[in-house]
Amino acid sequence: MLYGALRQTASGLARTLCRPTIEGRENVPDTGAVLLASNHLSFVDSIIIPLSVTQRPVRFLAKSSYFEGTGVKGRFTRTVFTSLGAVPVERSDARGAMMSLELMLDRLRRGEACVVYPEGTRSRDGRLYRGRTGVAHLAMESKAPIVPVALSGTQDVQPIGTSMPRPRPFTVRFGEPLDFSTGYDHLAPGKARRVIADQVMDAIHAMSGQERANEYNTYGGDE
Repeated sequence: MLYGALRQTASGLARTLCRPTIEGRENVPDTGAVLLASNHLSFVDSIIIPLSVTQRPVRFLAKSSYFEGTGVKGRFTRTVFTSLGAVPVERSDARGAMMSLELMLDRLRRGEACVVYPEGTRSRDGRLYRGRTGVAHLAMESKAPIVPVALSGTQDVQPIGTSMPRPRPFTVRFGEPLDFSTGYDHLAPGKARRVIADQVMDAIHAMSGQERANEYNTYGGDE
C-alpha cells in the first residue's frame, strides 16, 4: 500500500514538474522475472525507472547507508527507498559486489523485476561505457529476459555533485525484451557473458544515441 501511494504521488509530481516522455512501457512484462538493463546518468535514475514502470513494482540496489540514517531525515530516506523497492547492499569491495549479484539473483528467482546498470556506475561525461558481465551472469542464471532501457535528460534533473533534483524534462525508453536463455552453450561461460553484455550495450546504444567509450567506467559514484 505504501509503495502504491508513494509511487502515485511521486509520479504525479514528476509528470507535473518534469513533463517526462516514456516510450515502450508495454515492453516490460506484467509478471515474471525481468532485468531492466539501463544506462546510468544520474542518482535519480533508480527512482525514475521504478516510477516509469506503472504496471508492477521494480527492485534496485542501493547503498546500505541510505537505510541506516537517524532522526527525521534518516527515517524519511529509509521509508522512501524501501517503499520504492530498494534492496540495501554493501558494495565496498569485490565480496560486496558478488553479494549484490546474489541478492539480485534471489529477487529474480522470486519472479521480480529488477534494475541493473551494466556500466557499473554513473557516467560523468555522458558517454556510454563498456558493460560489465554481471548483467549476463544474472540473465544466464535466472533465465530472465532483459529489457534494455535508455535514459536521457536525467543528468539535468540531478547533475553529479548536486544534492537535490530539479524540474527538467527527461525521456525513458524501454526496448523490446532480449532472450539469452538459450543459444550460448557452445561458448565458454566467460565468453558467453562477454558476448551477452556487449549485445545488451548495443541495444541500449541504439536507443540512447550516446557516444560510446571503449573502456570501463571507473568513477566511484556514491550509490
